[in-house]
Amino acid sequence: MRKLLNTLYVTTPHAYLSRDGENLVVTVDDQERFRVPIHNLEGIVCFNYAGTSPSLMSLCCEKGVSLCYLSESGRFLARVSGKISGNVLLRRKQYRVADVGAETAGLAKAFVSGKVLNCRSVLLRFVRDHNEKEGAQEVAEAAERLLGYFKALDSSLSVDAIRGIEGDAARAYYGVFRHLITEQKDSFAFRSRSRRPPLDPMNALLSFLYTLLMMDCASALETVGLDPQVGFLHRDRPGRLSLALDLMEELRPYLVDRLALTLVNNKQVGPNGFVKKESGGVLMDPDTRKLVLTEWQKRKQEEIVHPFLEEKISIGLIPYVQSLLLARHLRGDLDGYPPFLMR
Repeated sequence: MRKLLNTLYVTTPHAYLSRDGENLVVTVDDQERFRVPIHNLEGIVCFNYAGTSPSLMSLCCEKGVSLCYLSESGRFLARVSGKISGNVLLRRKQYRVADVGAETAGLAKAFVSGKVLNCRSVLLRFVRDHNEKEGAQEVAEAAERLLGYFKALDSSLSVDAIRGIEGDAARAYYGVFRHLITEQKDSFAFRSRSRRPPLDPMNALLSFLYTLLMMDCASALETVGLDPQVGFLHRDRPGRLSLALDLMEELRPYLVDRLALTLVNNKQVGPNGFVKKESGGVLMDPDTRKLVLTEWQKRKQEEIVHPFLEEKISIGLIPYVQSLLLARHLRGDLDGYPPFLMR
């Protein structure tokens, strides 16, 4: 099991990243602001960066530290990483399975099953804790529909049919998501899921956190030797991290949606922390982005008992455990891939 190290988030617009021996150095206006040994990091994420020295890029690749670049809004731009680790035989098996309809459908079904059940758990938790709130009945009905979609996955289906069920389940879930917002309902009104760009503060918060989760999933897959670009549920596209998107589907409700709702309902973030652009897109301001990153890191440090391993792990290790289980399934050590199911 890998140690859960830290991710460095560089949010200062004019920060320049360079190398000094085995250290990462951050300078702003030619003044050193931060220094850390590279072995203390597992990843570096830069927002609106000024630049990175080639020497530091080389060090990151050598030490297995991923270097990611995001736009100010949190949109993924690029990722620099070293050689992919792991057995070439595992990656060849991954590519073969991705080309076989029945095996691909089996994995796609597992990812979607995990997503549907975890979304249902989020809704049922709201009904249990806020049964007297407006919309509780509608949320309960949506939870029952999600159960129906899960049962529909039991039959032999093509990947396209599984994608259709996933889309229907997502619409049912996001269709009642507004009721899960119990505080600041007007400021964080949620009508539907919007991306590229997000059109309201809640969507901006979700999109930002989903991007962070996707990067964690991509790093985890590379750690066990899988290719994050070759997926089973999401279609292959140039530059698309399809397998990372597959893996994050089952993790979205537990790792992101619950955190986003907590931040809003506890009033840790407010409407003044978001800016609407002329294009209609909504962005977080720098202070809100830093707060969200801090809470994301805190969340990853919390511990749970993994439902399949029945061992206590940090929440931040869930993508790595699931990647390991996926690799074991592809190698033939597990009969099926067990998705992560929240309790």
